[in-house]
Amino acid sequence: MALRGLLLLWSFYNTGVLAEDSSELFRLVGGASRCAGIVEVKLGGEWKRMRSVGFWYQENTAAVCRNLDCVEVNCSESVRLVSGSGLCSGLVQFWDGSWTGVCDGDLDQQGAEVLCRELGCGAPSLLQGALSPLGQTFHCEGHESALMDCPRSGSRTCSSGATVNLTCSELRLVGGASRCSGTVEVKFRGEWRRVWPFGLWDQENTAAVCRDLDCGSTLYGEERGDFPQSPVWRVSADCVKKSSMRGCVFDSSPSSPQRVEVVCSDSVRLVSGSGLCSGLVQFWDGSWTGVCDGDLDQQGAEVLCRELGCGAPSLLQGALSPLGQTFHCEGHESALMDCPRSGSRTCSSGATVNLTCSEPLRLAGGASRCAGTVEVKHGGEWRRVYPSGFWDQEDTAAVCRDLNCGSAVYGKERANFSQSLVVLVSANCVKKFSLRECASESSSSSSGLEVVCSDLLNRPIISVSVSEGASEVQPQGVRVQLGSKFRVKCSVEPQYPGGSFRLLSPTAPPTQNRTLPAVSHSAHFLFSDTDHAHKGNYTCVYLLQVFDHSFSSQSPSLQLFLGESDSDLIIRVVVMLLLMLLYILPMSYCYCKVRARRGARVRTSEVLELDLMRSP
Repeated sequence: MALRGLLLLWSFYNTGVLAEDSSELFRLVGGASRCAGIVEVKLGGEWKRMRSVGFWYQENTAAVCRNLDCVEVNCSESVRLVSGSGLCSGLVQFWDGSWTGVCDGDLDQQGAEVLCRELGCGAPSLLQGALSPLGQTFHCEGHESALMDCPRSGSRTCSSGATVNLTCSELRLVGGASRCSGTVEVKFRGEWRRVWPFGLWDQENTAAVCRDLDCGSTLYGEERGDFPQSPVWRVSADCVKKSSMRGCVFDSSPSSPQRVEVVCSDSVRLVSGSGLCSGLVQFWDGSWTGVCDGDLDQQGAEVLCRELGCGAPSLLQGALSPLGQTFHCEGHESALMDCPRSGSRTCSSGATVNLTCSEPLRLAGGASRCAGTVEVKHGGEWRRVYPSGFWDQEDTAAVCRDLNCGSAVYGKERANFSQSLVVLVSANCVKKFSLRECASESSSSSSGLEVVCSDLLNRPIISVSVSEGASEVQPQGVRVQLGSKFRVKCSVEPQYPGGSFRLLSPTAPPTQNRTLPAVSHSAHFLFSDTDHAHKGNYTCVYLLQVFDHSFSSQSPSLQLFLGESDSDLIIRVVVMLLLMLLYILPMSYCYCKVRARRGARVRTSEVLELDLMRSP
C-alpha cells in the first residue's frame, strides 16, 4: 500500500491526475464538512498531511475534489460544474443523495449569480437555460450564499444534453478603455487581485486571456512593475497557456507592484490563421459573425490591419461588393466598426473573407529595409528587440522570412545602443512563431539585434555608349568601330548611398578590370582608340560595405564586337577599286592584242584565197 500510494502521489505531482480508485488514499480534515479542510494522504496505513513538492495549482485542488466526489472549485458539497473548459464553467449538478443535473429551464439569472458566488467565481457570463414555470425550479432572490438555500419546487430528471450549461467569469481586465483592455485580475478565494506571473509572459499568454474573455484578437500584453504595492495572486505563465487563469494560481503575495497589462480587440478578430495577423475575419455583433466574401474592400482591410496592430494588408481574399452587408471605409478610421455599413447577411465559414496583414516588424537604421536593427511594434510604438536566450542563424532566418527579404546572412546582438525601452522576445519561440507572438515584457536596455538578409542589393545594369564614330546594338551585344571612343556605364536602382562598381572583361588584359566609386548610383568607364584587345564580354559588379560585411551584385554580361570606321571603309573601297583596275586593265590590253592578231590572220587568209581564185 505504501509503494502504491507513493506511485500515485508521484503521478499526481507530475500530471495533476489521480487514478479512479485512489479516493481512499485522500481525505480533508479539520474543515466544516468532508469537502473542506487539510489534505491528508494515507501511506503505510497512517494518515499524513500532504506537502507539495512543487507549485500547488488549482488544477491539483480540482483533482483532489474530483476524487473525493466534491465540486472542482472549492469543494462545495452541494453543487458542482462538470465537463467545462475551466474551474468556473460546465454543466450544473447539485447533490440530492446523488449528483443530479439541473435541467434546462430550472435556473434563472439570480440562481446563476448565487451559484457562481458559491463557487468563488465571478458573475455569470453565459447561461444556457432560463426560468421555466414547469418542473423543479430554484427560486433565488440573488442574495443567498448557496444555491441550496434557495427555495425550490418540483422534481424532474433530464438527460445530460438538457442540463443547464453555466459559465461564470473568473477573469477580468480593469482600468482600460473597455472590458477588453486593462490590468489582468482573477477572482480566487472570493477576492479579486492582480495577476503576477511566474515565468515569461508572452503573446501566447495574452492570447489565452483574450480568448477566455471572448475579446477578439490579441493586440499586446506585457508584465509591468509600475503599480502601487498591493496583494496579488501568483500564477504560472506556462500553466496559463493550457488551463484557465484561476486554475493556475499557486500562491498569494502579501504585496507587489507587478501587474500584467493586456489589450484585446473587442470588435474584430482573425481566426484560424497562421499567426496573430492572419485568418478569417469576424466582427462582434452580439456574437462573433463572419465578414462575408465581398463585404470588405482594400480600405476596410487597411483599417482592420491597423486596428489589430499589424502592418498593411498583403493578401485579401474578397473584394468590394454592392450586395449584402458592406463596410464603407475611407481608410482613415481607427476601427472597422467605425466605418458605415449597410445590409446584413449570413455566410458560411467557407465564404468568409480571409485576410493576411504584414507583421509589425522592421529593420531600422540600415541602408535598406533588409538590413538594420530589429524592431517590433509593441503597445503602439516601435521598440528594439532584445532576445531572451541564444540568438542563432535560425532566428535570423525567421526574421528575414517574415520580412520577405531572402535568406539570412548574419545576425548578432550588440550592446552599444542608447538606453531605451526594448521588447524581450524568446529566441526559441521565434523559431516557431512570428516575432510579435514571442514578445513579452518591456524593459530599459542598451542592447539590440542587427540583422542582414541576402536580398540586399539590386542587380546592376550595364550599357555602352559611343562618343565618336557609330555603334550598332545587336541581339547578342554591341558593335563598336575600331579606333572610336566608347563608354561602359554601370548603374543600379537607388537603394544605398555609396558603394563602388568594378568592370570585368574576361578577354581583356587585367589592367582593364578597374574599379570606380558609385556617384549618383552609377560609374562610367571610358575607352579610347578601340582596337581588337577591347572586344569580348563586359560585366559590372556592384560592391557595398554594410555593418562590416562586404556584399556584391553582378550584372548580366554584355558582349562587345568591333567594326571599322568610315574612313577605314572608304580607304578599303578605294584600294579595292584600284586593285580591280590594276587587274582589269592588263586583262583588257591582252584581250585587245589577241583580238587584233586574230583579225590580222583572218585578213591574210582571205587575201590568199582571193589570189588563188584569180590565178589561171
